[in-house]
Amino acid sequence: MSGILSIVGTPIGNLDDLSIRAAATLARADVIACEDTRVTGKLMARVRAMHPDAHRARLVACHARNERERIPELVRAVRAGSRVALVTDAGMPGLSDPGRRVVEACADAGVRIEVIPGPSAVPAALIASGLPTARFVFEGFLPRAGTARRARLAALAGEERTVVLFEAPHRIAATLADLAAALGPRRAALARELTKLHEEVLRGTLPELADAIAGTGARGEMTLVIEGASPAASVPAPADLAGAVAARVAGGQTKRDAIASVAASAGVPKRAVYQAVLDRPES
Repeated sequence: MSGILSIVGTPIGNLDDLSIRAAATLARADVIACEDTRVTGKLMARVRAMHPDAHRARLVACHARNERERIPELVRAVRAGSRVALVTDAGMPGLSDPGRRVVEACADAGVRIEVIPGPSAVPAALIASGLPTARFVFEGFLPRAGTARRARLAALAGEERTVVLFEAPHRIAATLADLAAALGPRRAALARELTKLHEEVLRGTLPELADAIAGTGARGEMTLVIEGASPAASVPAPADLAGAVAARVAGGQTKRDAIASVAASAGVPKRAVYQAVLDRPES
């Protein structure tokens, strides 16, 4: 007898957002693979209030540190006929949360998979932002530091679609400052504690949001939505920016003046041009 893997979206804050179908799926589950058994235990108390006859499912911790090790056990359970539900602490599994590898393994194994859609901070913040929604890109979390972070910021400077990012509260001030320096005065919205009692959406330009959040000790889950670049403002490749600076320096300008003039002509922040110069391989 074949079982099923149910990928279940769970509330991102307000338990009243648990859907009827999600509650019924969890009530029937034999095994629930969850990010934190304590968090899912509280959710299951709500499920049992809705379904007094709910199964006493076995909760199995499946988080970022042990997901690979859990995969064989979960695939075997589905193949043996069990109803396995996959959840995270909040939102949809696999979106900047554990779960993608489990789904991939079950797909490769050919077992039955279903998705129970549920709340997600991505569309919630996108719609609440008031920014264009027809075309958007989800970037998850930015790299924390180094060349990878600088490269991602440079790429976002030329991204024409609306951008959605996640960020931790203790890093949001630094990230807003970096984005303001790399992208300039783009319109943006910072959504925190979505669906919760202290839900808040701050709207303004990136520099305005950076100033508003600096030193405030921001708390709660953060989702940032950023206006895309206009087609005319698409950013040249870093190598082209660095080459233009080198050409101006060869023509007699100081490096500082060359960086300023290239930034002005390309319509990009001086910091982006300066970084392109730093990253250019020595000739």
